[in-house]
Amino acid sequence: MRQRFTRDLPVAGKTVAEVHGELAETLAGLGLPAPLQGAPNEIPHPVPFAEDHRPREWNADAARRLHGAFLCADRGFNRFRALYRGKSSPSHLFWGAFDLAVTRFSGRRAPLHPGGVPGLPDAVTREAYSHEVISAGFWPGGSGFEEAAFYAYAYPTPRALSVRPVEPARAFWHRDLREFVLPYAAVREAADPEVTLQRFLQSTFEAAADLLDWPGGLAVDGPPCFGHPPT
Repeated sequence: MRQRFTRDLPVAGKTVAEVHGELAETLAGLGLPAPLQGAPNEIPHPVPFAEDHRPREWNADAARRLHGAFLCADRGFNRFRALYRGKSSPSHLFWGAFDLAVTRFSGRRAPLHPGGVPGLPDAVTREAYSHEVISAGFWPGGSGFEEAAFYAYAYPTPRALSVRPVEPARAFWHRDLREFVLPYAAVREAADPEVTLQRFLQSTFEAAADLLDWPGGLAVDGPPCFGHPPT
């Protein structure tokens, strides 16, 4: 019989070093020692978790609201993923930029990625982008765009992608990030947030797939369906 374990790990009023140490101890006590890398990824000058004793403020309300946004984004990403016959990732969380993402693959090899992502070994980046991808996601903001937003990009990035029209009207190409961005507020305030998100995901995918000349027949035309195959 499979055993189930639950452990609570309060984080309020603690430093990153304290939370990191207690988490490692808790996992080890459950027989689940985690191979933690030990430092943040995708940020310049990362401070190892065990050495980060700076005071931190825990905002429980912000954490709850972010969790709710992740849940809504996850539901939309899974509907979008259901409309693809080719290989795609699940909707999953990246610990580096702390973004939720879903990725579609063409099946073809991609040019060698130049690397250079702060705090991330080039070997990891090159393995992640070894094949062509069109990816979309949601993140709380950062890296020059300081508000929560949805994003979409392709690797390799077609030169003309930045001028391709996409939907909805508040979506735009961010020159520095080299990806399409749709502010979370634009989705939250829409008359139908789910339709607004799907328009963004679908239009950005179609723009990139057309420029990269992806094989036809991979995407399913029409709305997602549940409980039965697409007609």
